[in-house]
Amino acid sequence: MLIANLHKGVIEAGCDEAGRGPLAGPVFAAAVILPPDFEHAMLNDSKKLTAQKRYLLREVIMKEAVAWAVASVSPAVIDSINILNASYKAMCEAVRQLQAKPRMLLIDGNRFRGDDDIPFECIVKGDGKIACIAAASILAKTFRDDYMTMLAERYPQYGWEKNYGYPTSQHMRAILEFGLTPHHRRSYAPCAPTIPGILD
Repeated sequence: MLIANLHKGVIEAGCDEAGRGPLAGPVFAAAVILPPDFEHAMLNDSKKLTAQKRYLLREVIMKEAVAWAVASVSPAVIDSINILNASYKAMCEAVRQLQAKPRMLLIDGNRFRGDDDIPFECIVKGDGKIACIAAASILAKTFRDDYMTMLAERYPQYGWEKNYGYPTSQHMRAILEFGLTPHHRRSYAPCAPTIPGILD
């Protein structure tokens, strides 16, 4: 069972991102404030859940959370400020969009840089330990998957509805055959500037 609250009596928002590794698409982040007594037997790190369970839990989280928000940062910005800073930016934007102001941020991972006065605590593998971080991981993952599935309708040759922009063999072959799209991250080595692009 995940820990519901790390700091009793403090309004905590769990934050996590999805999409650091893909060659294409934005990085997404979510921030979630759960009720202090929230429990759900299926809740876990999104990577340990089936797609079906992730989407079932997304509906539960969106319905029962005190507040939740999802934000994204584009490939162009990722190329400009690097993926780590883009992940921070996405998480900060998600926190700003929350309808309730948290007093503490619980961040999945070992480092973070905020842009406001809210204190934070980084927790390694926090998405498998803390309920609100697990909830954020599920929202970030499912919203990003939905976005990449939508893009796949415009760029079917890359298989984004299955690989979500990650460097699978199909995706790599498609880059070599069809070139880069406006949604590829040019700063990532497999998307070298020498590879031709295609029009949006």
